[in-house]
Amino acid sequence: MTQLMRRNREIDFAIEVFVRGHCAGRSHTFPYEATRVGPVWVMRDAPRKKASDYRKEEWIARDVEPKKVDEIARRHTRGRFFVCALLAEGEPDVPARTAYKALGYRLLAIEGFFVQRLKRIPTLPSPVSIERVHTPALAERLGKVTRRRPISSEFFGDDSPFRQYVALEGQDIVGRVRSVDAAGATWCADMYVSTSHRRRGIGRALLSRMLRDDRARGSKCSVLTASRTGALLYPHVGYERMGTLYMFAPRR
Repeated sequence: MTQLMRRNREIDFAIEVFVRGHCAGRSHTFPYEATRVGPVWVMRDAPRKKASDYRKEEWIARDVEPKKVDEIARRHTRGRFFVCALLAEGEPDVPARTAYKALGYRLLAIEGFFVQRLKRIPTLPSPVSIERVHTPALAERLGKVTRRRPISSEFFGDDSPFRQYVALEGQDIVGRVRSVDAAGATWCADMYVSTSHRRRGIGRALLSRMLRDDRARGSKCSVLTASRTGALLYPHVGYERMGTLYMFAPRR
């Protein structure tokens, strides 16, 4: 197998981890499903009674002509949608950006696409305590911080497909990150450190703890997307950039 073929297979697998892990995270309020439609993935709500209740769909394309992606999305969409075009690291982005613009799309955001193969995970000191959320009390405290429903007790066990970690300074939650099982690997989501506690190694310590648990559970790799700021952090804990996600929305 050539190096290019190996790279393409790894990217395709990472995309599946991304879509399945992302959907699992969005399914806490209502089932959010990942399916293939021809050569592209779509992430969207399970069937609802009212068309107006559907959240915006996300169509994920890799190595598919923009015109083809647009035709598929418009033919199969239930309503509002946007397109995420993934370009492998080193691929020029001008052709794709130009083609989507010509089709009437506007660029919404750009995010890095990263993988940690879990072979080398740095051991990093932490200035605060790093804990996994496995008690109702800690889950309730996190819920107050995030203003979301507390994590259900079904996710406290060692065999849970969803693992939430927090950074604690005394009784204060100053950071958090989540790991979700997906396609035999793990999806890293919602990495956050309070503004007042950044540049102290807390983010790295959170990720290091999470990655070691991922590896212990037999995960093949960890996948995530990152903003420009986040893209500076993740390589410090062994993540490698595989490509870039360009998010386009059709103009109304």
